[in-house]
Amino acid sequence: MTIRRIMPDIQVGSEAELGANRDFYGLLGFEEVMNMGWMATLASPANPTAQISFFTEERTAPVVPDLSVEVEDVDAVHARVRASGAEIVRELRDEEWGVRRFFVRDPNGRVVNVLTHKA
Repeated sequence: MTIRRIMPDIQVGSEAELGANRDFYGLLGFEEVMNMGWMATLASPANPTAQISFFTEERTAPVVPDLSVEVEDVDAVHARVRASGAEIVRELRDEEWGVRRFFVRDPNGRVVNVLTHKA
């Protein structure tokens, strides 16, 4: 299995807090690369796989994930996770913004968003 990146997902209380976090992490060199109003992702211009996302809510799933893991083959990882008996929190599906993903709960109760970008 190839892991492309791991990114923390942080829940915030409002869209204003999305902006405050964008401004704060901008001081550290991050730039906004995606903003959907309810979530925003920031990345390092020098290392685009160094990212952090902020969510006011999760509009397409039952919970805001705790972290995201981008993999090369999300279908293979989904099959492997399902076969293990781990709790699938949200089934595998394609999103309108170009990713295919599912959510799974880890042994500590954290929700992991496992995804790949569609070609």
